[in-house]
Amino acid sequence: MILKTPYYYKDFKCIAGDCPDSCCQGWEVDADDESLEYYNTITGDIRNRIDSVLDKDEFGNTIFRLADKKRCPFLNSDNLCDMHIAIGGEHTPYTCKMFPRFINDFGGTREMGLSFSCPVAADMMFNSKEHMSFFSEINDLPPQLNEIDAQTYFYLTKARDTAFSILQNKKAPINKRLIALLNYGADIQNSLDKYTEGDDDISFFDVFKNPEIINPEWIDRVDNGKIKSVKNETFNENIASYFIFRYFLTAVNDYDVLSKVKMAVIGVLIVTYFGEDSWTIHLWSKETEHSQYNMDRYKKLLKTAKCLSVRSLKNYLTI
Repeated sequence: MILKTPYYYKDFKCIAGDCPDSCCQGWEVDADDESLEYYNTITGDIRNRIDSVLDKDEFGNTIFRLADKKRCPFLNSDNLCDMHIAIGGEHTPYTCKMFPRFINDFGGTREMGLSFSCPVAADMMFNSKEHMSFFSEINDLPPQLNEIDAQTYFYLTKARDTAFSILQNKKAPINKRLIALLNYGADIQNSLDKYTEGDDDISFFDVFKNPEIINPEWIDRVDNGKIKSVKNETFNENIASYFIFRYFLTAVNDYDVLSKVKMAVIGVLIVTYFGEDSWTIHLWSKETEHSQYNMDRYKKLLKTAKCLSVRSLKNYLTI
């Protein structure tokens, strides 16, 4: 299998208890089957603690029941993981081992990146002065079985390369690049499948008032947001590039590439309106990308909200 990662991927290091936020607070963690199987082989206090907090969510998934203030029950007063200390990080749940990494598999190619939901990763990506580039290597993993159409995949791969070229064209200001990206996304969408934008009259700011609240600070950012002009800053290119890398090729599964392009533009508007720093996009990511409920709502609004239409987004970019 070919493994493709951004140039900064291997530079990431978790700072554990020194982190300004905690990936062990605010959201539920699934207890995956492999981890549960291992827990059945151990004894002692840590096994008793694990058994005491196992629960089921509304979807029937096995989870760890959260403690006060939505803290993981294994997160100690030093913001370190007691499970990691007791049995090793390799035996913590899959979600914990992987965070803040994400994986997209496309048959013989696996793409891995870092999520903005981690403040350390967010700082790395936000403050980078380089264009997004990638390393590719071959590993011993077998290709993943899938039902994707190979022709569509290769078509979208070339289209994504063009999308990156549009974003990285320093001869044009970032707002003009984003408008060009929207136009290109609409063209690609027309070649793939019909895409009908809706007329839901929800306001742009209300889009980001998620029903599931992970950190109230995000709501404060939205409530105090202001519509402003997009600055011609490298961090805006970095944000848009993140979304193109993470989501663009997933259109091979749903043939909805335009929503993925919209996400790249909206990511820039989020930072422009709610705070021009890495903490803002970190908060958004934690609230949205790591809440299935919030993410499903957001994906729906990308197509149905009039304020997120291509025309509306272009208007925001010309303010």
